[in-house]
Amino acid sequence: MKKIKSKLLLLTCAGLLTLSILSDAVVAYGNGKIFDITHKITSELPTFGSKNGLGQFIWLLSSIKNGSTANVSEFKLGTHTGTHVDAPSHFFQKYYEEGFDVTTLSLQTLNGPVLVVDVPRDKNITAEVMKSLNIPQGVHRVLFKTLNTERRLMHKKEFASDFTGFKKDGAQWLVDNTDIKLVGLDYLSVSAYVDAAPTHHIFLKNREIVLVEGLNLDGIRPGKYTVHCLPLRMVGADGCPTRCILTA
Repeated sequence: MKKIKSKLLLLTCAGLLTLSILSDAVVAYGNGKIFDITHKITSELPTFGSKNGLGQFIWLLSSIKNGSTANVSEFKLGTHTGTHVDAPSHFFQKYYEEGFDVTTLSLQTLNGPVLVVDVPRDKNITAEVMKSLNIPQGVHRVLFKTLNTERRLMHKKEFASDFTGFKKDGAQWLVDNTDIKLVGLDYLSVSAYVDAAPTHHIFLKNREIVLVEGLNLDGIRPGKYTVHCLPLRMVGADGCPTRCILTA
């Protein structure tokens, strides 16, 4: 009995030790792990075109400290803040008027098996790069880990216009030659800065591809995972912050 108790104590301590050395973005889950690939929303989170980051975004309307019975806050965020999804209405006025907002995005596309790939560090994602990645047919969700992660761009409050992203020929090659329906990238836009509009037009034109931007791929190794992304059901929103996790 003493041996059994000692063994159980050892296993318990080992389990606690394992949990303690995991970062707050990695949590033990059954026999596997949950990887939180969502950036925390803070005042210093970069926003598109800004040198000063997001700034104050949340305020207390009432507080226990000031005599209220509960703390109640209000926040204000752009629809493309931090880790977020794009709806077809983001770049097409017709789709905006027809109501193709974030509530119309496919939950089947946003959740399921996913492949994380490493993009060559010195290049935007062109047709040539897409060919070199050799993504198999039948893969429907891909997260592209780029130099953005190594440069820690999502951790710097000043917007970096020289981030890595898709060029329009890379986007067209993906649409024409793969089965990919979810495209994720590790900065505020999947499209390279100079190609933002035309690349988004290619991705969103047929309303079949979901874009997830601003992912936190720190410490995420290339390979197969399961992804879960759940944006809020905000009617009329052309984008929306989302909580995304990987399980493995």
